[in-house]
Amino acid sequence: MSTNALGLFDAPSTAIEAAGALKGAGFDSPTVISPIPLHGIDEVLGKKKSVIKRFTFFGALFGGIAGFSLAAGTAVMYVHATGGRPVIAIPPFLIITYELTILCGILATVCGFILGSRLPAFKDRVYVPEVAVDKFAVTVSCEDTERLKRAQEILQSSGAEEIREVEGAQ
Repeated sequence: MSTNALGLFDAPSTAIEAAGALKGAGFDSPTVISPIPLHGIDEVLGKKKSVIKRFTFFGALFGGIAGFSLAAGTAVMYVHATGGRPVIAIPPFLIITYELTILCGILATVCGFILGSRLPAFKDRVYVPEVAVDKFAVTVSCEDTERLKRAQEILQSSGAEEIREVEGAQ
């Protein structure tokens, strides 16, 4: 179980500065919890990459292959008289290919959104009720008491109005 150092701040600028100080001191992945969107946080903590576009691409690719395979497989299994034309003709099969590409792409995007937003919470996250109203919190996971003390010093020097230890979350 790890312990988290949590600092509560009144202003968003001081919370962003504290997160930058923690990041600069060698703490990996400090977390900023805010009631409003914070501009400039991406420059301090780094922009996180979204996995949703990969879900969409591979879902659409799977749907396109599945749609064409369904149409071609059906045409091969149940051969009809085609009057000298090829049994597997591309233009009529593009309709089902297109439809399944869109359908599977959308379904994969929804699944990617659910997983990307971490909706099934597999682990507990740090939550402070004050942050839902008017405070800003910066939290960082610490493995031992020495790192915990160092994180608390950084949060205190950054202007935290309150510092807490949160056990076992994150």
